[in-house]
Amino acid sequence: MTHVYDAVVIAGGAARRLGGTDKPALTVGGRTLLDRVLHACADAARTVVVGPRRPTTRPVDWTREEPPGGGPLAALDAGLRRVGSETVLVLSADLPFLTPATVRALLDAVHGAYGTDTGPGGSHGPGDPDGAIVDDGRAQPLLGAYRTESLRRELALLAAEHGRPANLPLRLLTDELVLRRIAPAGPEEARDCDTWEELASARSHIREHGRVLNEWMTAAKAELGIDLDVDTAALLDLARDAAHGVARPAAPLTTFLVGYAAARAGGSPEDVAETARKAAELARRWAEEAAETGRAGGNGEAGGGEGTDAG
Repeated sequence: MTHVYDAVVIAGGAARRLGGTDKPALTVGGRTLLDRVLHACADAARTVVVGPRRPTTRPVDWTREEPPGGGPLAALDAGLRRVGSETVLVLSADLPFLTPATVRALLDAVHGAYGTDTGPGGSHGPGDPDGAIVDDGRAQPLLGAYRTESLRRELALLAAEHGRPANLPLRLLTDELVLRRIAPAGPEEARDCDTWEELASARSHIREHGRVLNEWMTAAKAELGIDLDVDTAALLDLARDAAHGVARPAAPLTTFLVGYAAARAGGSPEDVAETARKAAELARRWAEEAAETGRAGGNGEAGGGEGTDAG
């Protein structure tokens, strides 16, 4: 199910447990924590990042909380002033393993895919939740999707009671909301990086067997500005066939040529698949010729060489 939403990414804070380091700019797998979060919500209609400006791999709308460093509630207030959609995704900027799958699950939960539909015309009915948050054993209000009007309503009430929201605890807002709690799409998706130990653990985790290739492909595509689903298994099979049927250096050169040819053909996943198929067929023919040559004793003649027709 597709939902229209805006995203607010909270990327300020003092990162005291990291010695005041600019946490969103720290890297995991060669990508900043902020960019990894931005990748998970790439289909947002508008993305507002609350915090100091930093380089990002995609355009975002920047704003600051008042005063700077005024806490997550002040940051949320600043971000909401820049959004226009009825639904807003709220994320902290230190979630290295967050994926679009968890984002979709949160949006589905808000919009009733888990059992309660919105009111007529998408309006907020009396039985509808104000939002949905991830709960992996602990509630994660900065990993949630909310009805924008619900957040603005509670912020207005807090302002009337306390003045500006700076340095107020986030629970003053979330405790007043009806929230669904869902599990993340994967066990690591709610994992954050608040300490150097957690950062080191995240960096180690992406290099684990079964994960490292997908992490590398995602990072490489982001770095090169490529938005394309790649059949990794097919390309690895092609590289293996080129290495075995031709020569080991043929593997990286062949995959480069496949990428170049696919880009010239249009660059779609279908173009990549067709180009890889042609290259794989060529590698197969090379391997067959090598096998035939070997059976002929190296003289280039299949079928046993001289004397095969003697009777």
